[in-house]
Amino acid sequence: MAKIRVTQVKSKIGSEKRQKRTLEALGLKKMQSSVEVEATPQILGMVNKVIHLVKVEKL
Repeated sequence: MAKIRVTQVKSKIGSEKRQKRTLEALGLKKMQSSVEVEATPQILGMVNKVIHLVKVEKL
């Protein structure tokens, strides 16, 4: 599978609780933190829910 890098670029303050938990499930804890994950359908669905808070790059 392809890998993607997900970087949090906006604060989760003011976001819904569900979106905050999605960021934590992706492994993003602070602003400007990045994680490299496999591009599975489950991960891509999580990223789509918080796309306004993150930046996605293909590796």
